[in-house]
Amino acid sequence: MINVTFPDGSARKFAKGTTAMQIAESISPRLAAEVLTATVNGKVTDLITPINEDCQLKLHKWEDSEAKKTFWHTSSHLLAEALEALYPGIKFGIGPAIDSGFYYDVDSPTPITESDLPAIEAKMAELARNKEPLVRREISKDEAMKTFTEKGDQYKTELISALEDGTITFYTNGAFTDLCRGPHLPNTGLIKAVKLTSVAGAYWRGDEHNKMLTRIYGVSFPKKSMLDEHLALLEEAKKRDHRKLGKELELFAFSQRVGQGLPLWLPKGTALRDRLEQFLRAVQKKHGYEQVITPHIGNKDLYVTSGHYAKYGKDSFQPIHTPYEGEEYLLKPMNCPHHCEIYRTKPRSYKDLPLRFAEFGTVYRYEQSGELHGLTRVRGFTQDDAHLFVRPDQLLDEFMKVIDIVLYIFKTLKFDDFTAQVSLRDPNNKSKYIGSDENWDKAESAIIEAANTKGLKTVVEYGEAAFYGPKLDFMVKDAIGRKWQLGTIQVDYNLPERFDLTYTGADDKPHRPIMIHRAPFGSMERFVAVLLEHTGGKFPLWLTPDQVVVLPISEKYNDYAHKVADYLCAGDVRASVDDRNEKIGRKIRGNELKRIPYLVIVGEKEEENQTISYRIQGEGDKGSLSAEEFKNIVLNKVKEEIEG
Repeated sequence: MINVTFPDGSARKFAKGTTAMQIAESISPRLAAEVLTATVNGKVTDLITPINEDCQLKLHKWEDSEAKKTFWHTSSHLLAEALEALYPGIKFGIGPAIDSGFYYDVDSPTPITESDLPAIEAKMAELARNKEPLVRREISKDEAMKTFTEKGDQYKTELISALEDGTITFYTNGAFTDLCRGPHLPNTGLIKAVKLTSVAGAYWRGDEHNKMLTRIYGVSFPKKSMLDEHLALLEEAKKRDHRKLGKELELFAFSQRVGQGLPLWLPKGTALRDRLEQFLRAVQKKHGYEQVITPHIGNKDLYVTSGHYAKYGKDSFQPIHTPYEGEEYLLKPMNCPHHCEIYRTKPRSYKDLPLRFAEFGTVYRYEQSGELHGLTRVRGFTQDDAHLFVRPDQLLDEFMKVIDIVLYIFKTLKFDDFTAQVSLRDPNNKSKYIGSDENWDKAESAIIEAANTKGLKTVVEYGEAAFYGPKLDFMVKDAIGRKWQLGTIQVDYNLPERFDLTYTGADDKPHRPIMIHRAPFGSMERFVAVLLEHTGGKFPLWLTPDQVVVLPISEKYNDYAHKVADYLCAGDVRASVDDRNEKIGRKIRGNELKRIPYLVIVGEKEEENQTISYRIQGEGDKGSLSAEEFKNIVLNKVKEEIEG
């Protein structure tokens, strides 16, 4: 017999070799019908894999990320089976689950285009109705190589060559067999609805020197109604696409002459971004932060010392060589090494700490061109960065104060639905990280304690830590339910050691400070993109580039319109005049499309009475009043938004 402990702490005994599915069936038939995968002693596994030892068991239904990942992974194998049936001689790269579905990279003798997707979907549906089991088989390296060599699939043989004998598994569904670690669904019949969404090109293994493969994206669900809801969501997402809205609202642009992934902020976008910066500067000032400025480049040795060159060297722009032999500079990939050097500019005492250095610092990463996406994935971006240097006895309190800043920002900008992700290192692959186990344990414990003390809703993710320390990442759901990572706080014992940072303690001896890295927005580019899609371009009044537009009914009232706008501007209301020679109805429609919150209309009656008439975006006419009364309405709304 084995002891199985459930998430609620309860435990039951089962016969050795019992599967997670059998355990689910023993609890209730309904649970067995809904469960898709399981976590056994921290490892996600198939439901039909025998359990042979005492374990902690968690059963996952569709609502769990582990279940979705397994569901979509199996769907990628179903896609591959359909492709193999429809395109004889096709070869396969990799087919993983991703955050929003799955894809498979293929090398097809016949080009596959988006017009082919409906036929592939139909074949997938046909195969799924067969309820084909996913059969796992352990296989030797020699047999694995032979299998795919005979098929002439150089992609799979390349993958197999890097694996150790004794660690290789195949999965078979129907006529299709794939090299795969799993886990998978019990059978393909659970996949009730599939939509293949797009076709793209992707270099094999992400290397532009390799062959370009065809990447087919898709998404699948256990119910057709879920797919229908998802497709409706995609349509809404298209309307909210920040690239589309950014162009319509004249916020930012890109230029091939400037370079891919390097955004140009237009006047209105710059004003929006500047208000966000000023908002955060004011918050930081209240919390004792000091602003600093560092260069856009640094000596290569700086990033070798910090470890960033080893971590990001391949993803950085090529080194800048100076006329001095052997001297190399890099566009900075991170701000933290520069802030460490600011700390080192003079001796520090325990009385000086905490020190809080803040900078809106622009950093650069050479992202692959196929991965660039509007403002969410760029090659040059500005982090709302700060680094706190603290004593060990200050760590917990300072970390919680940073959480307070993040929560205030989310509240002000109406990001009400979020989860705090405790991102820890991978306990099975510590080679990816720098620093001692002791320091990692202390850093991880501090983050968990701070999150618990603040009562945050948290999830723990192993393997998501930064290479120098664990993180608290804030995962925000937007207005249509999509999840974004916004804001991060990190505890770092390692950079202070690498840069030999010290302070003199009360005992008159040198001690090592601890660093807290934090960026509540994450990056200005990504934050603006998410804010655009969250609001649909209808920004909070305090933030929107244009709060009011004054619309004269005809040219005769242009002077009065400008007089009203000047009065509002003098009273800290952002107002402009639309004095185009157009009918008033056309002006109203045009400015509502620009998502301007208040439309002020002036004509003969308003000029005669020295009043204005106004409309609120989406609410229609609100009547007439004096310009002063209207100004106060706008200013009070702004105050209400910021003060909550």
